[in-house]
Amino acid sequence: MSKTKDKLLVLMEIAIIAAFAMALEYVPHKTGISSVQMSYGVIPISVLALRRGVGAGLVAGFTWGLLDMLLIGIGEGSVLNVGQGLLEYPVAFAVAGLGGLFAGRLQTALKRDQRTASFAWAWAAVLLGDVAKYFCHFLAGWIFWGSYAPKGMPAWQYSLVINGGSALATGLLSLIVISVLVTSIRTLFLPKQVQKLGHA
Repeated sequence: MSKTKDKLLVLMEIAIIAAFAMALEYVPHKTGISSVQMSYGVIPISVLALRRGVGAGLVAGFTWGLLDMLLIGIGEGSVLNVGQGLLEYPVAFAVAGLGGLFAGRLQTALKRDQRTASFAWAWAAVLLGDVAKYFCHFLAGWIFWGSYAPKGMPAWQYSLVINGGSALATGLLSLIVISVLVTSIRTLFLPKQVQKLGHA
């Protein structure tokens, strides 16, 4: 019964985080540089991934991606075809949760009060999710959006500039927020059952 309750709790957290990440898409997120924008949803996805592991992070990200594609992407004309739509939404948003691979290491460091290690694993998680997400966007930009590149600029270079800028902006913001959370609300990354069982 306890395991069932735990699974239900994790599913609820996934649903809440995916919905929160989607809600953040409606907050202005352009940087002032053409086509470069921050993806705020990477932050809650990273928190969940570091709290519940890579599986929960991937599922939450995938759900967020589907919602974004259906509620915003299609309406704005950002979905060119099935392949591009799947790559830039469900797949790209799902891999933002890959930082969960470092969840155990972060939780162990937090329980041992290892401040430096805690920051290192949290940052590694954020950077992995950020790079993975924008690598998918880079591929999509290169393959599907190349015709929008300025005359004389290779499609891959155009995609790298646009998506690289967004990756840097998102990554920097995410690192700052995650650092604050690790410092001030460490229990956010230590669910009760982890604390009770002492699992890393």
